[in-house]
Amino acid sequence: MNIDLDGKVAIVTGVGRGIGREIVATLAREGVTTVSVDVSAAELAETGALLDELGGRHREFECDIRDADRVAAVVAAVEAEYGRIDLLVNNAGVVGNGPIDELDERTWDFVHEVNLKGTFLMCRAVLPAMKRQRSGRILNAASFAALVPIYGSGAYASSKAAVAHFTRALAGEVGPWNITVNAYAPGMIPTSMNHFDELETAAQDRLLDTLTLRRWGAKSDIASLICFLASDHAGYITGTLIDISGGKLATQVPRLAYEAAAAAGEYDLATAE
Repeated sequence: MNIDLDGKVAIVTGVGRGIGREIVATLAREGVTTVSVDVSAAELAETGALLDELGGRHREFECDIRDADRVAAVVAAVEAEYGRIDLLVNNAGVVGNGPIDELDERTWDFVHEVNLKGTFLMCRAVLPAMKRQRSGRILNAASFAALVPIYGSGAYASSKAAVAHFTRALAGEVGPWNITVNAYAPGMIPTSMNHFDELETAAQDRLLDTLTLRRWGAKSDIASLICFLASDHAGYITGTLIDISGGKLATQVPRLAYEAAAAAGEYDLATAE
């Protein structure tokens, strides 16, 4: 199977670091004209420098996705320059943790404004262009927390669950224009936001024991999924939330399989091999 994205135009938000930077770099390697959107001018410049090394066409726009006027201006500039918008990846997101009875209103509002309102504003802005060309792909970052929240994640989990439901609602509206809309739910991907791989060994083991594939995910795993969903091979997939978590909680106690394999001499729990 050849995933051919050459010549496509993609807007990706939250590209200053982590998964977002990996997504935009991977798309660039696939021949996509990339438009990077981020609130941090410094991190955006670093991403732009990386894209310079990779070659190909790219533009960067500093933008707070909560600002409807700025979002509209960026999207208008992209369409004016390139004549089309084939893909929107709403990767930008923030966390705001804490027990609900201790959570302040400002944190609640900030998390929902970035994760949910920002996604809405970006989608709304690109729809006219996608409708005119009668094609498009929209991919929204949800989270495994949208399926099963963890302690202290009330603001984050509710915002991401809303993104998943918003994705279904939008998909149901734009089918007549051959626009697909999907969400993806990353699991345990170490980033500068969660620091999973920097935890004490015991804490890492406790988290890894919840995974059917007992290893941390990689940013490239997410980028590869994005490429597939952006391609013609995924043209009949819309309105869904794709779990990309290594089988997190796919069974009640994933560790049991590893203990059984170790008992059979086919797995070493100490070395995880």
